[in-house]
Amino acid sequence: MTHKTKGIVLRSIKYGETSLVVTIFTEMFGIQTYMVNGVRTSKRSASKANHFQPTAILDLVVYYSENRSMQRIKEFSWAVLYNRLLSDVIKNSIGSFMAELIQKCLKQPEPNADLFAFCEESFLALDKADKTITANFALFFTLHLTHFFGFRMIDNFSSEDSVLDLQEGNFIDHQPTHPHFIEGTNAERTAQLLKVMQPDELEQFNLNGDIRRGLLLRYLEYYALHIPDFGQMKTLLVLHEVL
Repeated sequence: MTHKTKGIVLRSIKYGETSLVVTIFTEMFGIQTYMVNGVRTSKRSASKANHFQPTAILDLVVYYSENRSMQRIKEFSWAVLYNRLLSDVIKNSIGSFMAELIQKCLKQPEPNADLFAFCEESFLALDKADKTITANFALFFTLHLTHFFGFRMIDNFSSEDSVLDLQEGNFIDHQPTHPHFIEGTNAERTAQLLKVMQPDELEQFNLNGDIRRGLLLRYLEYYALHIPDFGQMKTLLVLHEVL
């Protein structure tokens, strides 16, 4: 039985001489793994393989069996044609980071319409973002993705509660006994970023590369504290270069 669904490509791995194993976050079934045969056999088919770059948003007709760990795709086409996300080095690096982060958070193949909409809207916003918004986009996405997995930081920052406890996910009035906390200016910046509801608001944040890298590392530390076996982000090194 076949089903029509939209999907966001999260990872693509070459398999054999002509095939790909692709991880896709689908709107209907959640995260799924697909075997895609015969898309790397010639120059003509190479354009088909381009559909499966991380961040690509596709219209799919898929076979689905609940008992299979790997599914198959019957038909695929572009649902969205990005203007710059796949070709711009900086945007593509940030998009690849976002795709890897989504994959690390999705542990079970369950549909989540709200999460899918947020991810799709985020990639579209990144595609059209100006330079300043693009530079801050990874911070925005990393902070707000947590909402969909039940461990969003609580924005209770004040002059008294000014230390962000990464284990508890809220601001407190003292340094905790463990080392997982953010204080000072970066705690205040985090509180301000938590208030951002739309990417366009990121234009007001004038941060340099060192600050962005430092904040992002602490936010990923937060993920590692709340998601079992989170591990290392493979895209982080490239992202640090472009930030």
